[in-house]
Amino acid sequence: MGPDDWIATFAASLGVQPPDAATVETLLELAGTAAHASERTAAPIACYLVGQAGLDPSTALQRAEAVQKLVGED
Repeated sequence: MGPDDWIATFAASLGVQPPDAATVETLLELAGTAAHASERTAAPIACYLVGQAGLDPSTALQRAEAVQKLVGED
């Protein structure tokens, strides 16, 4: 099973729609920002926190980039 199929199946099991391609790209960018500003383990936890906060991925990415600048990482 490829990633798109897995995501679609997982989304269905949660009773939600899978993300569109643009949202997937933004989430991957968010995860990359978190991983590069800290450690790789920060990426999935950051995405979890986005869900907990109920933020849209674009807003979450902006906030992650702001945190990255705040801590002086690039």
